[in-house]
Amino acid sequence: MSIQTRNVSDVTTDPATAATRKTAVLYRMALPDHLCPSGQKARWLLQSKGYDIDDRLFRTRPEVDAFKDTFDVPTTPQVWIDGTRIGGYSDLRVALTDHDPKATTYRPVIYLFVVAAATALALSIGFLGAITWQTLGWFISVSMILLGMQKLRDIESFSTMFLNYDLLARKWVPYAYVYPWVETGAGVLMTGMLLTPFAAPAALFISTVGAISVFKAVYIDKRELKCACVGGNSNVPLGFVSLTENLMMMGMAIVMIVLALS
Repeated sequence: MSIQTRNVSDVTTDPATAATRKTAVLYRMALPDHLCPSGQKARWLLQSKGYDIDDRLFRTRPEVDAFKDTFDVPTTPQVWIDGTRIGGYSDLRVALTDHDPKATTYRPVIYLFVVAAATALALSIGFLGAITWQTLGWFISVSMILLGMQKLRDIESFSTMFLNYDLLARKWVPYAYVYPWVETGAGVLMTGMLLTPFAAPAALFISTVGAISVFKAVYIDKRELKCACVGGNSNVPLGFVSLTENLMMMGMAIVMIVLALS
């Protein structure tokens, strides 16, 4: 595997004739004030897949514009493999890996829950010196914080997806904007075991409405929707994960209310 880095002025402008065998021709920007991140990622991906890379760099904006006009491409980087244009980094990723940008996946939720579990374990071992029932409580409350932050990251996209299935939000749109703040705030208070008379009922309310909404949409109406649990524009399917999120909140809230009353 080798990489040859050259300016575009040093080579032929026909990438189809330059790319042979397992060789890729990569055109990317390396301007004095901008080194294209997608070009760097494309170079790394090709290298990791064992391609010999003819790495052609644009040093000026006019070179970039001339290239796009000549080959009728919208942007750079651009990759040719075996004489065939693949496209930019996103197209290259699809071509060389099993990545499908439209495929449903549980990965975002899995990663989030793993981080929440690790945080709960760290809190338990660091402050209590052991793994106890409080560890489970911290796992749930930290998960609420992380899930809420994902929703707040792009609350407009979240609210649009949320309105597809939440029963209360479809009756009163502002609830879609209130929900992430309540989930995050309740998670923060429940983590510190503060203001339980306010945090626990709030969490119980939103989780109960959420669980009923998800159950109706998925298991009664049989609708195939994307879940807003990790924010808008996610490919997480609505169903078991969102129902689990709400049931965990319900359980945590009920336990805290019982403990507070007793």
